[in-house]
Amino acid sequence: MTVSSGSARLNVSTWGTAGPVLLALHPGVGDSRIWKSCAPQWASAGNRVIAYDRRGFGFTRAVPETHDDVSDLLAVMDAMTAESALIVGNSSGGGLAIDLALSHPERVSALVLIAPSPSGYDYDDWPTASAEAEQDTLIAAADEAQDLDLVNRLETRYWLDGVAQPEGRVNGPPRELFTDMNSVALHASPIGETSTCPPAWPILSHIEVPVLVAAGEFDLPGIRNQCRELVAALPRADFVEIPESAHCPQLDQAGILARIVLEFLDQPA
Repeated sequence: MTVSSGSARLNVSTWGTAGPVLLALHPGVGDSRIWKSCAPQWASAGNRVIAYDRRGFGFTRAVPETHDDVSDLLAVMDAMTAESALIVGNSSGGGLAIDLALSHPERVSALVLIAPSPSGYDYDDWPTASAEAEQDTLIAAADEAQDLDLVNRLETRYWLDGVAQPEGRVNGPPRELFTDMNSVALHASPIGETSTCPPAWPILSHIEVPVLVAAGEFDLPGIRNQCRELVAALPRADFVEIPESAHCPQLDQAGILARIVLEFLDQPA
């Protein structure tokens, strides 16, 4: 189905018809299809699962305009009659989940943040491994040459395989899906300016709901460090490492991620 927000027609997918709401937010290298292995498992456990494509991703359609990602998210929640939800967010989706928890805390019951990218973080001391620096250079050159197919291939290695892992570590349908989702994002038309929220990092202590922070074993060292710092900055947070996974565990370790989220849901408040 689609939900209107401004000029946008946000593409929304749902699994399950009753139970607590679990709303999943995709990363910037994917769209709502990235949850298609985890979502049925969450729904079969008694949850109503919602995912949607943000502007510039998947099957959402919008003309360029100034917009607010939090407002789009609230439009989806309102249309789905979700007064509050457990928000599961990956990468930029995790950053959006944090912004929602800070700006509208009454709409968030708990957070699962998978390698999130919170605004306001100080990247000056970001540790960069040699493999990461090499891939950054290759991606920048391919982008400069406007070779989007090469950018897609390099980013697939970077985020799906893990920058220090062999290319093709993840293959078959997960790789095909990642490549297609990221290609859609790379070729997307302009969506206009995005309104920004106040920097999240300095006010993380305002988030009072339970939080689970997860990072893949093969994700960037800087992201893994950031996740541990995030746990230390949040009042009620725990950290879990997902083995043999990079930035998108819902593709290479979907069963493990689905179980981790369900176990988190089962914990006493």
